[in-house]
Amino acid sequence: MQLSNTNAKNRQVDGLSSRLAVLFAIAGGIAVGNLYWAQPLLTEIASALQVSTGRVGLLVTMTQIGYAVGVLLIVPLGDVLARRSLIPGVMACSALALLGGALSPNFMVLAVALAAVGMTTVAGQLLTPLAGDLASPEERGKVVGTIVSGLLAGILLSRTVSGVLSDAFGWRVLYGVAALCTLLMAAVLWFVIPAEQPRPRVAYRKLILSVFQIVGRYRTVQVTLLIGALAFSVFTLFWTGLTFLLSAPPHSYSVAQIGLVGLVGLAGALAARRVGRFHDRGWSVTVTGLAICLATASLLVATVGAGCILMVLLAVLLLDVAIQAVNVLNQSRILSVDPASRSRLNTAFVACNFVGGAVGSALSGPLWSWGGWTALMLCGVSLAVLALAIWFGGRKTLGTTSVDRDVA
Repeated sequence: MQLSNTNAKNRQVDGLSSRLAVLFAIAGGIAVGNLYWAQPLLTEIASALQVSTGRVGLLVTMTQIGYAVGVLLIVPLGDVLARRSLIPGVMACSALALLGGALSPNFMVLAVALAAVGMTTVAGQLLTPLAGDLASPEERGKVVGTIVSGLLAGILLSRTVSGVLSDAFGWRVLYGVAALCTLLMAAVLWFVIPAEQPRPRVAYRKLILSVFQIVGRYRTVQVTLLIGALAFSVFTLFWTGLTFLLSAPPHSYSVAQIGLVGLVGLAGALAARRVGRFHDRGWSVTVTGLAICLATASLLVATVGAGCILMVLLAVLLLDVAIQAVNVLNQSRILSVDPASRSRLNTAFVACNFVGGAVGSALSGPLWSWGGWTALMLCGVSLAVLALAIWFGGRKTLGTTSVDRDVA
């Protein structure tokens, strides 16, 4: 397949400096953090724009739908367009959308602006395959781990920063500050992203269709995507349900207190930066299985210790380390399969994780209503065990990047 030729000759540098990798991680964290500003502010926005709390929840939905569209329609362009222009351009558009959110006169305009924010908040998913291209093969896992740690830190810290800035200055100022930071980072990236060799042009429709064709060619990718979707489903199921647990007796925590629990998850970001080294050393498959086992154990700890905040925090720490380890190793593995198709493979990876996460979030509410925290955790354990079974059955496949001849 013409689109799958190696891009070794397109690499412009030998390796990626640690300083540039950290800058990419910060840029990715700023970009992805824009998806989550609204979550702690829904009550405040509902009051300011005079809409119901049920309706204001659509802001999160619109942002996520926009993000899914952006991942599918924009991220594949990273395989054919110059990323030195594409990534800053996308971030500049995101800054404009954030500014539109800050200036929104009513709820509908804000919803449209946040959908645009979601669609253009894909810089992190363009930077990850770019870093994979620039990194030397023996350091690719380490570099991907650094970028992913930045994305995770952005997700976790955005909720805390959102609450602090909004309490001090209001939600409109928050979106204005986010727009300014995003625009400044776009300018920095335009100067620091290395120039690339021109790549073959591909018709846009063919480019999008090739995402599905590439996934169909590699059994390794298929198994990895299944494991990733299940792992992220467990992650979102847990975190969505955790709000219900901590807001109810015996904890009865405030929104601000619940947000602070998320800071424990930063340990996962630190672990994500290190776990990529296991991929570089050839231990990716084994450590993936161990990480799924750790995730299962963390859910059991959460089930037994639901009434003790220290046990809950321990479960948060273990689960975050485990799921982020799975994410980093899965993403490193996928980005090593077909160098010329890294952006499209990353599109498939993020899209499948998004679907898995949506399933986990959707299950959390009904399960809580039906059986409380125990039902949530039993469902999470079931999903983790299914992921472990898929890993066990496909561990030989995960160790190879050969084409699936049955579908090639």
